[in-house]
Amino acid sequence: MKYYLKALRNFANFSGRARRKEYWYFVLFSFIFGLGIIIIPVTLEMHGDIFPVLFVILFLLYVLAVIIAGLAVAVRRLHDVGNSGCSLLLLSLIPIIGPIWLFVLLVTDSEAGENKYGENPKGIAV
Repeated sequence: MKYYLKALRNFANFSGRARRKEYWYFVLFSFIFGLGIIIIPVTLEMHGDIFPVLFVILFLLYVLAVIIAGLAVAVRRLHDVGNSGCSLLLLSLIPIIGPIWLFVLLVTDSEAGENKYGENPKGIAV
């Protein structure tokens, strides 16, 4: 949870580096929270009331709140493996191979030592 909160605190920080833990915990908790917002009305069987609409609005607000943080942590993660943030955009535009290559970059271990984007975050306490 601390890595998720760290990513949210740095929601507009597109510089520096992010560890794999920070990125993947952010993805995991974002998925869990988003899924929870969707499942709650279904499990409570809220049909025909205004409550399902409120949960849809809540879900959309949540997505809007974390989308910038998600982009920022993804760019910092790419910095950690030595790529620029522009590679996120470029790889997203290439069908089939682009997302696979992006996934490979996101799961790749950090560049050892300092690179042009900053020092290795593995040596920095959270």
